[in-house]
Amino acid sequence: MGWWFQERIVDTGRLPLFCFFTAMVCGFGFIRLSVRLIRAQVRWWPGNITPGGLHIHHVVFGVVFLLVGGVAQMVVPDELTAGRAAAAAVFGVGAALVLDEFALILHLRDVYWTETGRTSIDAVFVAVAVTGLLLLGLRPIGIEDFDLAESAYAPSHPILWGLAFTVLNLALAVVTLLKGKIWTGLLGLFLWPLIYIGAIRLARPGSPWARWRYRRGRRGQRKLARAVWREVRIRRPLIKAKIRLQELIAGRHNQRTGLPD
Repeated sequence: MGWWFQERIVDTGRLPLFCFFTAMVCGFGFIRLSVRLIRAQVRWWPGNITPGGLHIHHVVFGVVFLLVGGVAQMVVPDELTAGRAAAAAVFGVGAALVLDEFALILHLRDVYWTETGRTSIDAVFVAVAVTGLLLLGLRPIGIEDFDLAESAYAPSHPILWGLAFTVLNLALAVVTLLKGKIWTGLLGLFLWPLIYIGAIRLARPGSPWARWRYRRGRRGQRKLARAVWREVRIRRPLIKAKIRLQELIAGRHNQRTGLPD
């Protein structure tokens, strides 16, 4: 295990990213444990921070951690790997605290334990997934110095070929996102075959693409009917499974108004 960590993480310069990823996951786990204990009114847990009756949400502390970690990253010299890793860890904790209340920031009201509050969990899952892919060494489309341009298909115009390939993939990623396939579009930025599949397949019924393209004509109506059928028969069971996983990790979001956290 030690040699793997040294070879894959330290020697490749990914130690700060590893510390950020680990701190973000641990920070999210800790704050979710904390809010669940507070919600259960466990007596031995400290509880909310309410100086003078003002409830201070943990997103405030997250912003402070983000500022400290971000500034430290710019101040610490590049050769001090341990210092940069520590700063990345602080930044990761801040990111976890902020993303855990992403829904609150988005709606500008306390929706923490409501159905809408699940947006925060989705945001954390996306951040963890993207950071994990980066940690594994995968790079987003367009950040590969046009490696594909060196192929035999365009030996005389490598830069133009690489640029065209990147623009095409980014355009397909946008189409996939407009079709309501968020995970496919985001992961497709790293695993580009996914965005080809997402761009070709039917859009989700409530997506912008469906509203623009499936409302007119018989062909559009047939596509909309098929999209609705897939949503009901295939996607809804998957969404229910995802919600069960979210509730297992983060607690049940079943209240009309958010509670103090």
